[in-house]
Amino acid sequence: MNAEFDYDLTSDQWETLKALRKGTTRVSVLNQSVLEALVALQLAAMNENRAVITSRGRKVLVRGSPRLWDVAA
Repeated sequence: MNAEFDYDLTSDQWETLKALRKGTTRVSVLNQSVLEALVALQLAAMNENRAVITSRGRKVLVRGSPRLWDVAA
């Protein structure tokens, strides 16, 4: 396992990250505190007035939530 991509995100953070994978998203439709947390973790970034997922965010999203691993096991 690579601990670099193990994040314990809330369900709101996962949903926001999933919304960002579809492309740039207007900031006005996102929860600001959730978005700020994702930016602080370098999983998302701001590009002008839009939020975008970073390459690290994509890797985390593909890897999934450790909490979901327990459910699937």
